[in-house]
Amino acid sequence: MPQTILIVDDDPTQRRLLETVIERQGYRTRTASGGQAAIDLLADAKQNGVDLLLLDLVMPDIDGMKVLEEVRRSQPALPVIMLTAQSGIDTIVKSMRAGANDFIVKPASPERLQVSIENALKMNALTGEISRLTRKITGEMTFGDLISESPVMRQAMDLAERASTSNIPILIEGESGVGKEVVARAIQGSGERAGKPFVAVNCGAIPENLVESLLFGHERGAFTGASDRHIGKFQEADGGTLFLDEIGELRPDIQVKLLRALQEGEIDPVGGKRPIKIDIRLISATNRNLQQMVQEGKFREDLYYRLSVYPIYVPPLRERPEDLGPLVEHFVASFAATEGKAVKGIQPAAMQLLRGYAWPGNVRQLENAVFRAVVLCDGDALDVADFPQIAQLCGMTWPAPAMATPTPAMAPVPPATPAMAPAAATPATPAMPGNGGQLFLADGNIRKLEDVEGDMIRLAIEKYDGQMSEIARRLGIGRSTLYRKVRDLGIEVRGGAD
Repeated sequence: MPQTILIVDDDPTQRRLLETVIERQGYRTRTASGGQAAIDLLADAKQNGVDLLLLDLVMPDIDGMKVLEEVRRSQPALPVIMLTAQSGIDTIVKSMRAGANDFIVKPASPERLQVSIENALKMNALTGEISRLTRKITGEMTFGDLISESPVMRQAMDLAERASTSNIPILIEGESGVGKEVVARAIQGSGERAGKPFVAVNCGAIPENLVESLLFGHERGAFTGASDRHIGKFQEADGGTLFLDEIGELRPDIQVKLLRALQEGEIDPVGGKRPIKIDIRLISATNRNLQQMVQEGKFREDLYYRLSVYPIYVPPLRERPEDLGPLVEHFVASFAATEGKAVKGIQPAAMQLLRGYAWPGNVRQLENAVFRAVVLCDGDALDVADFPQIAQLCGMTWPAPAMATPTPAMAPVPPATPAMAPAAATPATPAMPGNGGQLFLADGNIRKLEDVEGDMIRLAIEKYDGQMSEIARRLGIGRSTLYRKVRDLGIEVRGGAD
């Protein structure tokens, strides 16, 4: 979606000229005929979505400097470009000190306007991303940093926000890549432990022989190679929050120690002589069905009830289509700024392609896909050609193979149909194992997602010679999730498995 620029000028001719020039550059425009009209409109900016303010300095009711002061109080992050016929140094310095991002002397050329607008928006995107990352690192990320417009996700966020005011143990459930850790960070940043340590541990990525030492720590000489004392993740998180991701991957003996730590509020380091008191807020997460694992004897029932006092389910991306557009806009703005690209949005055809895909890797996969697309894009908006992998997974061949020129000795080949693939054409990519990558069964019904996913994993294993880290990155899923899927599907991995 194009970004919106609010043009504030009391001269109707200037407004129309600026509106025409800016819309030709691919932006949406809104107009205000004076300072008070601009302030009233910006007071409702959350609904109007203004991304940049183009502000005239001299106006009869409220001048541009007073509007700028009001904007800086109410929306300090909103980029503002001042416009005026006065080119004095004092005026420029005064405007910049008041918080203007740039200053343009009338009459402004289209090229000067475009450069100024692009720079201001790019700088604002970079500043916003840096601020968000800073809040993430310092443990001050809040629910305002989460991007969501879908009712089901808003319901989950409301549930999480209510839990942030207490120390109740939370279990976040959801598929891999839906943003469980982001929700956990927002819970901490909205509660009394904001700014305290946030320690995240992926339980499925720790070597089995190091799990106990990494979580609970060890004393010097506790085992061969323990040359120094090491504090575990529980002690690192003391006073803050410990986030245990993929909690279902823990060994039974570690589950026992975890249960004792939660019940007694103390841990036993390996080789330690006495327990150590801890003060943590525990948030755990899983992409597996822990209740089923309890029934199968793979997870302790008493630990399950200790962890799931306050369960929160984060829905997959395919169940919240309203979030796709805002997420794409956010990723495009962020990656375009960090990569130095002039990408401003996405074409309707490309957005339609993204909406037609199921996103088994959820938000993480979408983020990776948009990142690749921004790098590939040579224009000012992402197009279908910038999403070749998604296009292929949706049944499209991209780029299309060149057609041979018919000759008198060669009969024309009829166009392919869903029931008939072209026999003479060379595929752009290797054929998928299993059902050949077909999305439909012989009876015309869609294949199960599990079967298509299995074909994709087999193809990736073959293409990348069993390099599991590379395969997981290309598929947009976590490595531990990939190992689990390979195990569940009974796929044999040969080559350079890591």
